[in-house]
Amino acid sequence: MLIAVFAAVVGVAVLLTGSSARSGGADAAGAGSVPLVREDSHVVDDAGEGAPVLVEFLDFECEACLAAYPLVEQVRQEYAGELTFVVRYFPIDGHPNSMTAAVAVEAAAQQGRFEDMYTRMYKTQTEWSHRQESMAPVFRDFAQQLGLDMDAYDAAVADPATQERVEQDRQDGLALGVRGTPTFFLDGKPLELTSAEDFRARIDAAVND
Repeated sequence: MLIAVFAAVVGVAVLLTGSSARSGGADAAGAGSVPLVREDSHVVDDAGEGAPVLVEFLDFECEACLAAYPLVEQVRQEYAGELTFVVRYFPIDGHPNSMTAAVAVEAAAQQGRFEDMYTRMYKTQTEWSHRQESMAPVFRDFAQQLGLDMDAYDAAVADPATQERVEQDRQDGLALGVRGTPTFFLDGKPLELTSAEDFRARIDAAVND
């Protein structure tokens, strides 16, 4: 069932960015010096030097990202210690709370709880997504449930630098050719995916190269 959903949803929603990435590099051709991974990027799994690097540009309000999430988590488990996984924000303007969600996750990240809030967003997406009113109070409740320092969380959400950090990811994504979510890069090259099997095969080939 998961494979069918991944093929149907991600096959439509992922931008097939072509073969414009430099072989073995971190920058897309034509993107100048825009890095695929910055020093402050969220490295969720770090397999060390020489390991393949999977980068996902995502939007927490994106149904296709939610559809891909279980497969990504399975791959992370299967290749733990062998695959580096990096998450970058790419909130889409047409999703009313995508930026608000990303800011909430980034505020949690400032307290070392990026993955906890990242997971909470996906687990609850169907409850809050595509609402026209701000879901900031809902996301604040998530932060409280995670036991975050709420004064620090509120300050981070209110700080323009937090949204600027999210926006930097989006601008990098645009420069790298990202136009939809989820978009994956493996070792600097955009993945043109057609199925879950294809996704696993690409990862396996990179790990065992």
